[in-house]
Amino acid sequence: MSYPFRPSCLTDILASSIEYSTVPRGLSATLDDVARHAGVGVGTAYRHSPNKQALASEVLEGAMQQLIADAEAALAAADPSRKGFAGFFETVVATQARHRGLHHLSPADGIASPQVQKRFEQAAAGLFERAQRAGGVRADACATDIGPLLVMMRTVIDLSPPAKPELWRLHLAFLLDGMRAAGLTPTSVEGLSMQEFDDFLATRKRAVK
Repeated sequence: MSYPFRPSCLTDILASSIEYSTVPRGLSATLDDVARHAGVGVGTAYRHSPNKQALASEVLEGAMQQLIADAEAALAAADPSRKGFAGFFETVVATQARHRGLHHLSPADGIASPQVQKRFEQAAAGLFERAQRAGGVRADACATDIGPLLVMMRTVIDLSPPAKPELWRLHLAFLLDGMRAAGLTPTSVEGLSMQEFDDFLATRKRAVK
């Protein structure tokens, strides 16, 4: 006798499989590939998600919701130092490493809902700006620099060999040290405003459709 999967259980099974399936093949892997690796029927997978993009959205949006909760909890804490932002940034990068089969997808790909994406941006910016006001982050950095820095870390994760999957932590330490307020190398280029950043994402999203 077969028993139906609980939706949450099936999501977990397919989530682990979609990450595994996309590491070697990127998004060219199909939902059929994911279902076969998960050991479930293709029909079961399609009843759960109409396509792999929808499943990827479910997986990553769930991860972002957890990151938002972590950031909002850190914002509610009394400590205004850079530790809150640095800890959050490390958690985000660790999440990218855990979902490495999908982490090359960007907000502009529409993988998360606009509401979730906006909450994530606001929570991350809140931690960044609080640390900056407390003197823990260099004054010439902007909250909109967070996105490009995360893209840089995605590349580092991709270059981490299977024998040393946590190599990215070394480069993360280099990156975070570069954001400290002391011992700066002067910069001549200003970062984007939040409006400029939002406009760029909107333009890029239209371009990839």
